[in-house]
Amino acid sequence: MKIHVTGNSGAGKTTFAKELGNAISLPVFGLDKVVWQAGWQKTPPDQRTRLERELIERPDWIIEGVSAQVRQAADIIVFLDVSRPVAYARALMRNLPYLFKSRPELPQDCPEYKLALRHLKLVWNFKRQTRPNIMRDMHLHPEKFLVVKTKADRAAAISKLRLQK
Repeated sequence: MKIHVTGNSGAGKTTFAKELGNAISLPVFGLDKVVWQAGWQKTPPDQRTRLERELIERPDWIIEGVSAQVRQAADIIVFLDVSRPVAYARALMRNLPYLFKSRPELPQDCPEYKLALRHLKLVWNFKRQTRPNIMRDMHLHPEKFLVVKTKADRAAAISKLRLQK
């Protein structure tokens, strides 16, 4: 089973993916270490494509992050569709302890203060720049999507995926 967990920064992708991985015994991979290199340097596009391909060629996985390539390869896409205020609040709460050090899911030398304004802009622009691509894919393949907006939706999605495994 190949599951992609996607959504805005602060939507809870990492937390949900870990919880789901524990519930259905699948390995969990995050795209942050694929997208970023040490010092907040972006991974070159050809290298990023290769690294994503290595992940999606595995037989079973949960990959959390935002990627059209991963979305296309997934059997199931869990879209954590939270409001902008919720995404901002969660992203800020998550990032505050890591202002001067890297979060565990990031490469070394990626403290949040170096990218704070860019990150806030990313959260703000998600609805206009990224969400339409996810929605387009959802309209093309509705059978692949689970949309999670609430805690009850989260629990229902995990229960449903537990039954499918």
